[in-house]
Amino acid sequence: MRVVIAGGHGQIALLLEQQLATRGDAATALVRNPDHFADVQEAGAVPVLCDLESAELDSVAEYLNGADAAVFAAGAGPGSGPARKDTVDHGAAALFAAAAVQAGVRRFVQVSTVGIEAADSPDVDPSFAVYLKAKKRAEEDLRERDLDWTILRPGPLVNDPATGLVTLAEPRLPRASVTRADVAAVLAELLGARNTAGKTLELVNGETPVADAVRAIL
Repeated sequence: MRVVIAGGHGQIALLLEQQLATRGDAATALVRNPDHFADVQEAGAVPVLCDLESAELDSVAEYLNGADAAVFAAGAGPGSGPARKDTVDHGAAALFAAAAVQAGVRRFVQVSTVGIEAADSPDVDPSFAVYLKAKKRAEEDLRERDLDWTILRPGPLVNDPATGLVTLAEPRLPRASVTRADVAAVLAELLGARNTAGKTLELVNGETPVADAVRAIL
C-alpha cells in the first residue's frame, strides 16, 4: 500500500510513517519545511516539499497520483493564530481532500478532534473555538466529497508509550486521553478497514486491542 500523508512531520504522522514502514507499506510525507526531511526519512517515509497553505490543487493531486490511501494529519498547532487555524485546519484539509478526488484516491482518513459539538458554544475559550470551528468545517467539507472517508477524533493527546488498547466508537465517548502512538496505530489499521468508510469515530485509550477495536466498527 502507498499512503500519502499531509502534515508529514507532525508527531502522529512520524509515528504512523514508522508503523507503515515496519509493515512494508510505502509512505509519502508532505512537509512544508525542507529542514524536516531527515526526520521523515528516518521514520521510513519519502518527504515531499508541499505547503498546503499555498499549493495549487493540480500539484497536490500529482503527489497523490497512484496512491492507495491518503491521511490528513496536519494542524496549525497551539501557537498559531486564528488565520492559520483556518488556512491549515480547514483550508488545507479541504484542498487535500479535493486533490484526492482529482487523483482518484478513494480511501481518505482525516484526523480531527473531540469537542466539535462545542464549536459554537459561548462557554468555550474564543481561541479554542476558532480551532474547533475550523475542524468542524473540514469535517463538513469531507462528508460532501465522493470519497471512502473516515474521520478520526482523538481525545486529548499525550506522549506516553503506546498501550495498544483503545476505545473506538461513534460520538460521543466520555472524555479521556489517548497516546499519540495509539492514534498512529489506529490510523494504520483504519487504512485498510473499509467497514469504517463514511463514519466519524472518537478514540481514547481503553481496554480493546487496536485491531479488534477497528474490526468491531460496523
